[in-house]
This record gives sequence, C-alpha cells and structure tokens, in this order.
Amino acid sequence: MSARHTEVLIIGSGPAGYTAAIYAARAMLKPVLIAGMEQGGQLMITTDVENYPGFADPIQGPWLMEQMLNQAIHVGTEIVNDLVTEVELSRRPFTIRTDSGTVWTADTLIIATGAKAKWLGIESEQHFQGFGVSACATCDGFFYRNKDVIVVGGGNSAVEEALYLSNIAKTVTVVHRRDSFRSEKILAERLFQRPNVQVLWNTEIAEITGEPAKPPMPPSVNGVRLRDTRTGTISDKTIDGVFVAIGHAPATELFKDTLKMKPNGYLWTAPDSTATSMPGVFAAGDVTDDTFRQAITAAGMGCMAALEAERYLAGIQPIVQAAE
Repeated sequence: MSARHTEVLIIGSGPAGYTAAIYAARAMLKPVLIAGMEQGGQLMITTDVENYPGFADPIQGPWLMEQMLNQAIHVGTEIVNDLVTEVELSRRPFTIRTDSGTVWTADTLIIATGAKAKWLGIESEQHFQGFGVSACATCDGFFYRNKDVIVVGGGNSAVEEALYLSNIAKTVTVVHRRDSFRSEKILAERLFQRPNVQVLWNTEIAEITGEPAKPPMPPSVNGVRLRDTRTGTISDKTIDGVFVAIGHAPATELFKDTLKMKPNGYLWTAPDSTATSMPGVFAAGDVTDDTFRQAITAAGMGCMAALEAERYLAGIQPIVQAAE
C-alpha cells in the first residue's frame, strides 16, 4: 500500500473532470485526476457531436474526450487509471482510497463522477445505442428533423424531451407503461396540445428493430415492437429514432453518508457555486446538474470548481458565503 498527497484531487474523467484539471494545472496546483472505470464519461458512447462550440463540422464524442485528456496532460495534470473505493471527508487532509491500494490525501476534492442514463435493459437497445437510440433529445434531436421518433417514459424528463422533439421531428410518439403521466400537470397539458404528438398508454418497448451495420454504414433503427402491458399483445411500429427518458442515476454512492444530496439523489451545491456541504469539496458536471446535463455545461462547472478550489487553497472564502 502506497500513500501520496496532492493539493487538488479530481474524481472523474468526463468534460467536468478534465476541464477542472486543465484549470487547476494552469494555476500550478499540480492536480491528480483519478479516471475511474469509464474514462471519458457518457461522450464515449456518443457518435456525432454538433453542439460543442468550436467545431464547424460534427465531431466524434470519443475523439473530443481524447483531446480533453491530452490537453489536461499537456498542461500538467497527472492522470491515474484507478477506481476510488472509499472517501473520508471528516478530517483534513481528505483521504481517498483506490482499488489499487493507494491511499491519497488531498487538500481539496473535486467530484466529477457524472451520471448515467437509465436504460430499458433490452438487448436490442444496446445494439443501437448511438445509432438511433439516445437518452438526450437536446444532444441528438437535431438529427431527426422531419422524422418519426418515440420517447419512452412518463415523468418530467420524458414530457420535456417530447416537447423539445415536437419542434424538430415530424411526429413524436410517447410510450408509457402506465395510464397517466407522473410529470407536472402543466407540462402534460402542453404536450397534449401539440398536434404532432400522440401518447400510447399502458405500452412498453419489447424490442428495437433496425438494419445491421454494413460498412461503411453504421447500424440504424427502423422500428419498434410494442407490448401492451395489460394484455401482452404485440404490435409493430415504424420509427426512425428512440429516445429513452426514464431518468438518470448520478454516481454519488461514495458520498451518500457524507455530503448533502438533493431529493433526487444528485449532489447539492451552493447557489451559483460548485461548493458542496463540506468546505473544500466541490462538485461539477452531471453528478450535481440534474437540469441541463450537457457536455458544455459540465465543462463550465469544471472550470468553476477549479477556480473555487484555488480560492479555497488561498484562504479566500467562497463568493456565495461572502455575499450572505
């Protein structure tokens, strides 16, 4: 077992983690970033990215994350390919233990562990992820202009995704396994007013169908097999894209008994800040952002976290506290 110390330790290797590392390294804080099991985050399963500023043509999600990784290394970040298994925040410096047996101590901690979309769990869904199956209408809706899409879910996320897609797609079909939405009533009423939206109650997706990959063409979705949850009856529907909107699960297991959480399980941060309920601990990206969940907002929060960590190390009180 080895022990090491760093002023700034970052957990997570998505846009928030890498951006925090870039800013902390440029501040000469010599940050250490522990990458985790899924280096690069959700963008590693994203194909065409058209909404990240700075690129006139579509770019590939994995390529973008590779560039962020290389930039973080270039400015002085130490990248550690390990998995955090335990965090002790009750005393300073903070103690972080990893799967390899290394014990890290850190003066500040930036949590950028992200969140994962909840999926349906059917085999065909995995086959078409990124090729007709998405969990982010804001990210991928643009590719379905004047096409027919399905949104799966019945909460606020699903209704909001359907509303967004109704302005882009030719038709939007909302598939919900129950007979009423769990969303806010005002959102549901707005959805019912959209002429190109229909709702299939008591229905679930049994299978997603499509064309297999034929190089250089990737696989593509062309339909779904629907199951009536009351009768079990199966029906087929032609469709161009499937948007799964049954929620997200933030990676907060390490901090459940230590840091304040929002009611939905995301990490709480102070208003206009990345400061958590523990001084010296900051959270950035999808682990705390339950509203936008975009690569660009995660990167912005990573920048904020690094700047706030720098101020904390310099003995400057967070702006939000000074303003109170």
